[in-house]
Amino acid sequence: MNLQQLRSVRETARQHYNLTDVAQALHTTQPGVSRQIRELEDELGITLFRRVGKRLVGLTAPGERVLPIVERLLQSTEQLRRVGIDYASERGGLLTVASTHSQSRYALPPAVRDFRIHHPDVQLQLRQGSPEQVARWLLDGEADIGIATEALARHSALATLPCYRWTHLVLVPPGHPLEQPIGTPLTLQQLAAYPLVSYEAGFTGRSQIDAAFAAAGLVPHYALVAMDADVIKTYVSLGLGVGIVAAVAYQAERDAPLVALDARHLFAANVTRVALKRQSLLREVDYDFIRTFAPPLTREVVQAALRADASASG
Repeated sequence: MNLQQLRSVRETARQHYNLTDVAQALHTTQPGVSRQIRELEDELGITLFRRVGKRLVGLTAPGERVLPIVERLLQSTEQLRRVGIDYASERGGLLTVASTHSQSRYALPPAVRDFRIHHPDVQLQLRQGSPEQVARWLLDGEADIGIATEALARHSALATLPCYRWTHLVLVPPGHPLEQPIGTPLTLQQLAAYPLVSYEAGFTGRSQIDAAFAAAGLVPHYALVAMDADVIKTYVSLGLGVGIVAAVAYQAERDAPLVALDARHLFAANVTRVALKRQSLLREVDYDFIRTFAPPLTREVVQAALRADASASG
């Protein structure tokens, strides 16, 4: 039994039994993947995958039991590898922070700057992706800390701690009809009359936007969706539609001549969270980064959250 065999089994399940995709993900060949799976099945004396001809179509009953064990083994192996790297140097090591594009662009820079001042020997690796990717990297042991607004709290294997609340605002070009006289609040009905430019579903509080329109019985039309607020602002400037972005993504001096309209009364506030995998081995640098990003999240607060989550899951 070897790690490549275990990775082949795990990736086959993830890629919905498409061995071509598995081979690409593992940087190997399709026959190589098939051989690794067959050798593991022979060693265990069981069949892990159901087959139709040469195609894999699903997990067998033994495969359903084996897959979670394979996941745990690979995650533990990754954690062992990371511990070896991290403690090879007393002051150095690798810290991987996974976050969404919005968090990396607008929320993280001050924390990264301050952390680097106090930990110059730590290699800081930033990974950007969707909230679900952030969660998956944490669960797979490929990231130490996750930061996102959407999705993280839905994963019971992650401990999540709220950091800060934020809201959306609406962006329009100068002279747009939605510019209201001072004291006149914008309405959802007015917004729904125009094509919108905002975040992809599952990104940067988009669920709160959708929930507000749905509660009002409105179906907005999105002319364009993107992961990044800078992309959204670019296309609003071109007149493609009305933008809805995180308030932190707008700065009047930098984003002129776009006009920002208050939308706090339209969409519910969002909560950005720090996420950690339960039972993960946290180091001093992990606690330091979390506290730098969100000062209320002290070592004691983080440990209490991990203990509470462990008790709830037990």
